[in-house]
Order: sequence, then structure tokens, then C-alpha cells
Amino acid sequence: MSLTIIQVDAFTKRPFTGNPAAVCFLPEPRGERWMQDVAREINLSETAFLTRRGEEGDFNLRWFTPSVEVALCGHATLASAHVLWETGQLDEREEARFHTRSGLLTARREGDWIELDFPATREERAQEVPEGLAEALGVLPKYVGRNALDYLVEVETEEILRGIRPDFQSLKHLDVRGVIVTSLSDSAEYDFVSRFFAPGSGVDEDPVTGSAHCCLGPFWSSRLGKHEFMAYQASERGGVVRVRTRGSRVGLCGQAVTVMRGELL
Repeated sequence: MSLTIIQVDAFTKRPFTGNPAAVCFLPEPRGERWMQDVAREINLSETAFLTRRGEEGDFNLRWFTPSVEVALCGHATLASAHVLWETGQLDEREEARFHTRSGLLTARREGDWIELDFPATREERAQEVPEGLAEALGVLPKYVGRNALDYLVEVETEEILRGIRPDFQSLKHLDVRGVIVTSLSDSAEYDFVSRFFAPGSGVDEDPVTGSAHCCLGPFWSSRLGKHEFMAYQASERGGVVRVRTRGSRVGLCGQAVTVMRGELL
């Protein structure tokens, strides 16, 4: 039986920007090897696989890069919620509830935006800066922190951040999912900017990384003394994330647009 795969650009309202994710709705669970093969074939930063649970509005959700399964992914969750509402599998007034390796995640519509409720992944100052990290990024870090998933590197200016040309081969050997780089924004439109590099997870630079903002929100909240932010991820494609911190949770708001539908034979 053929399966429909829908490609969505997430954290953007314009096609061909933001972060593309593939969403595959499964009538019944499939094996991990099969899902990994499909994700490698599609070759986007993430492919999301959804299966409905018994409860109304509840779904099992798993995310795969071309090379590994990941524990948390914002843009593919945003894309999944967008698809469920767009295809009528959920009414627009219904909350989407996703059961994942990172616990229960929810999504709700807020006008043209979708808000995800995610766990905060706070960082702490790294006790030891890994050898070669600064050299691989080609920058002098202002601060280096680490959480359970990633290193977080703060640099002095947005100009420095945008100018980074990483040595991906060196970054690939770090014992983390990826490296978040951030700075204050030069623009009054945004509070902070970021980039995200994860060559060890099969993605050299992720266009827009929702899960990274689960760390960036609390990080900048502690420094700026506020709880709501407009953030920009300064990849080549670029994307916008509204961030709301609330204790142990983070609200990630973004827009999404469907760009392609395909049939998996």
C-alpha cells in the first residue's frame, strides 16, 4: 500500500525558506530500520513518522535524520501539527498531542502561528571546553555551556556569528548532538540570533532548530530578564521562532507552509 509523504517548510510563512521536514502518517507502526531507510532516502534534516493512538488528538511521533533517530525535534513537530490540521485529521480548534521519546508534546493554533509546548533543556557552564571546539568554529567564544543534547557557544556579535565557516569534520567528533552558536541581534526586530551545527547527527547546518530554542530561551531569559523573545536563526534559508519561557517548559511559536506531496510506493 502506498503512503503519502508531505513536505513542509517550518518556522516560516514563505516557501523555500525555514526548515523543510517530511511528514509520513502511518496507518500502523513500522520498524525502526524501515523508518531510517525512508529518512535516508528523503534526505532532509528530519522526517517525522506519525501513528494515531486510541485517544482523540493523540499520536505517536518519531523523528529521524538521514543517519540517526533523534530524541527531540521542533521543526518536524511543527510540520506534523500543520499537516494534521491541513488534512482535516484534526479540527483547527483541537490540540495536537504527541507522545515522543521526550515525553508528551502539544501543539495548538494561534491565528497563523502554531505554538508547541516543549521541555526546557537548560545549559550549565561547561567545566571543560572541548579541545578543538573554538578552532572548529573559527571564533573566540564569549561563553561555552552544555546541556544533555548540545554545546551552546555565545559569541560577541551577530557579524561574528554570520561569518562562521565551521570545520564540520572536527565538529563531527564531539560527543553531543550538535553545537548551538548564539549572539544578541543587531536588528531591533529580533532579540537574539543563532545557528546550529550537527554533523555528528548527519546535518552539517540545520536551517531552523526548534529544540535548540528550548535551551536558547532560558539562556537569554537569565541574561535579559524577560520571558518572551523573537528569535532569528541565521542559516542560508533562515527562519523565525517566537519563544516563551515558563519554568520547566518552553513555548515555541512558528508558521509553516506545505510545499510538496509525494507517494511512497
